[in-house]
Amino acid sequence: MIDTRLLRSFTVLAEELHFGAAARRLHIAQPALTRQIQQLEARLDVTLLERTARRVSLTAAGRAFLTRARGVLNELEEAAAEARRVAEGQEGAIRVGFIHSSTYGITPRIIRHFRERYPSVSLDLHEMPIDAQIPALLNGTIDVGILRPPLSDARLATRILAHERFVIALPRGHALSGEGTVSLRSLAGERFILFTQERSPLFYERIKAMCHAAGFSPHVQQHATQIHTMVGLVAAGIGIAILPEVARNLHLPGVSFCAIEENPPTVEVALGWRTGDANPALAAFLGVTHAPLVATDEA
Repeated sequence: MIDTRLLRSFTVLAEELHFGAAARRLHIAQPALTRQIQQLEARLDVTLLERTARRVSLTAAGRAFLTRARGVLNELEEAAAEARRVAEGQEGAIRVGFIHSSTYGITPRIIRHFRERYPSVSLDLHEMPIDAQIPALLNGTIDVGILRPPLSDARLATRILAHERFVIALPRGHALSGEGTVSLRSLAGERFILFTQERSPLFYERIKAMCHAAGFSPHVQQHATQIHTMVGLVAAGIGIAILPEVARNLHLPGVSFCAIEENPPTVEVALGWRTGDANPALAAFLGVTHAPLVATDEA
């Protein structure tokens, strides 16, 4: 193995073809440079330089070795620079899980911001329900998830990104569709399109609880699992639905949205990740998703 210090000394001397000038560039004494070149030639068992009292010149072997030495040094510089970029989160890869409803608003904003700041980091995106994201985070299939809390596993950390209010989706021509705010009590006789308990337990329990607090149990006409499906069913006149306000972003014709007078508790969108994960790209991703950045776009 040849010390890179010897390669650098040789390349500088090959450029200067003067021991004194090369030694000054290298910030070493001229005798030290002479010893380094002698050591390099001994390692290679070849003469790299012709020396006379008046001049220094490269031998044919020296010219060939100079090309290779420069290549090695350049490769080392590039490798060191790449290592620094990876350590700083400027390069590398990150695998991101996200819930479907986040694609109507917050996930595209996060991904756009991250790509603008870290264009050389590879993003591997996976649409996944919450119940799939948790084991994927724990087993390392994904590095970070955009999901809805709470997460009960102590090995996972979370950060709230946004709070979403619930709204009422009504079909065109409904008696309440012109109202800006509607009381839940006025919906007691309506046919509901409701999330399934199996696939969307958070929404299912929250909506059932707010209806019960208003004094009735919703008459469920149809179950569905995705927000866009429910909005489409509302537009078709199947019934009404209580949805997170991100549903407004679908802008589907034939549907109007009303605020809820009782102002029930919000639902959150959050980041989830494994505690102690040392991936620098994850640290970079978390850095661009702090609340002020997201809140600016989410209004």
